[in-house]
Amino acid sequence: MATVRFVPYTPAHRQAWYDLNEEWISQYFTMEASDYHVLEDPEGTIIDQGGHILIMEVDGIPAGTGGLLKMTSGKYDYELVKMCIAPSQRGRGLGYQLGLALLDLGRSVGARSLYLESNDRLAPALEVYRKLGFKDVAGAPSPYARCNVQMGVQL
Repeated sequence: MATVRFVPYTPAHRQAWYDLNEEWISQYFTMEASDYHVLEDPEGTIIDQGGHILIMEVDGIPAGTGGLLKMTSGKYDYELVKMCIAPSQRGRGLGYQLGLALLDLGRSVGARSLYLESNDRLAPALEVYRKLGFKDVAGAPSPYARCNVQMGVQL
């Protein structure tokens, strides 16, 4: 049985953060300027802005990521961003576990609500989000061309 841990991001995770996210985005879409901005500077774009990043490790190896980007306007406290699972680890329920860990993290930092953006081509991800309690919402315009689904959840 694999050992799964969720650990706070440190600079030692920078390459894993970039590689895991770049892999899934490139598999389904095209990397955009906003992706590069967040992936190349997770400290400046997420953590230093009051956000948080979790790294999911499977047997000590980074195998997933997810972040909570502090939102300063609108009705949501944080946006769930850059949640991904390594291809070799998909189909094992780890996305749901990572999602639960991110919701728990949100609660622990006082969040009352979370928002996310996705795409209807990512059916397994949308299924996970719905299982976590997210509902379809109408949000502000997205900085990502690929975004055609917006969801929110109350914690």
